[in-house]
Amino acid sequence: MIFCFNAGEVFEVAIRIEKNGIAFYERAQQAIDDPDVKALFSALAEDGQKHKKQFEDFKAGLPQELKAPTVQDPDNQLDQYIEVLADNHVFSSDRSLEDELATVKTVSDALDMAMRFEKDSVIFYLSMKEATCEGRAFELIDALIKEKQSHVQRLSVQTRKCSADVKECLLNWPS
Repeated sequence: MIFCFNAGEVFEVAIRIEKNGIAFYERAQQAIDDPDVKALFSALAEDGQKHKKQFEDFKAGLPQELKAPTVQDPDNQLDQYIEVLADNHVFSSDRSLEDELATVKTVSDALDMAMRFEKDSVIFYLSMKEATCEGRAFELIDALIKEKQSHVQRLSVQTRKCSADVKECLLNWPS
C-alpha cells in the first residue's frame, strides 16, 4: 500500500457520505406518495443526521496522533481528494444528485437507488478499512459498516413489501 488513511480522514469521508445520504433521502421522500416508503426515507434521513453529528463529535475528539497526516501533502490536496472520494462513492462525478433523481420514476426506482447507495457505502467502508492504519479506526469503521448493513436490511424489507403489493406508484418529481 502506498499510503493509508488516518481516523480523522476516515471520519471526514463518513461525514460527507452522510451529508450525501441525507440530501438523497430528504429529496426523495418529498416526491414519494407511498406512506411506508416516505416514513422509511424520513427515518433514514434522521439516522443520517444523527450519524453525521456523531462522526463530527468523534472526529473533533480524536487525539492529534489519530489525525496526523500519513503522507506528505505540500499542496494541500488531500482534502480535495477526500471530498471527491466521498462524493463519488455512489453518484458519479458527471451526474449530480438531481441528475440521478431525475431517472427515478417509481417507488421501486427510489428504493433501488437507496439500496445501491447503502450497499455501495458498505463496500466503500470495507475498502476504507483496508486502507486505514490505526487499529482503533478498524473498530469504528466496523460500526459504520454494521449501521449501513442495517439500512440495507430495512430497505430490503420495504422492497419486498412493495413487490408483494405489485404497485408501481409514479413519483411526484417536478417535470
